[in-house]
Amino acid sequence: MQFIAMLTMLMDHIGLIFFPGDMLWRIVGRIAFPIYAYALVQGHTYTSNYGKYVIRLFLIAVVSQIPYQMAFNTNALNVVATLFMASLVLRVLDGVKPGIWSALFICGMCVFLEVLPFDYGAYGLLLVLIFKYGKSTEMMIMHLLLNLIYLLSYGWLIQMISIVPTLIIVYGPRLWQRLESWKLPGWVWRSFYPAHLAMLAAFVYWMKV
Repeated sequence: MQFIAMLTMLMDHIGLIFFPGDMLWRIVGRIAFPIYAYALVQGHTYTSNYGKYVIRLFLIAVVSQIPYQMAFNTNALNVVATLFMASLVLRVLDGVKPGIWSALFICGMCVFLEVLPFDYGAYGLLLVLIFKYGKSTEMMIMHLLLNLIYLLSYGWLIQMISIVPTLIIVYGPRLWQRLESWKLPGWVWRSFYPAHLAMLAAFVYWMKV
């Protein structure tokens, strides 16, 4: 799934920059974020050293920020920054009981991610929480409801495609396990996001010169 996540994200970004009128690129690109969100939950759950894990996320987010802004001409914070914040939220929730205070904390973080803003904003955090706490069919239903809310609120029609990885996780676990078994070297997985942004930013700069 690592290769699929990277490929679909690259296609999404190429389409956004070079083919903004061709929605097929963006549609395929909707597959990427759920895979990264699910991978974050797995990393958070199974890492043997949370400190190193979250610091690595933070450093990738920092290194990626300037190329991200240059490539997409935005002041928003990149998606790894969103995943970093989601990881911190998961860490906090690990230490508190479900209840009114944890719900208020999640709501506050959703507002925070929207106001700054972070890429994917509250949607990104909520999807991570769905992958963390949803069980089997619940996960798929909650993801679908989240997409419907954003469709009705913001017109995120193509985001409905993002349900595809969740369907595989829930209803095709053997296929998912096979796809997960095809792992890339860790340095490739971790460096791809800032590296591909740097190349895209260089192309955008070259086109403007």
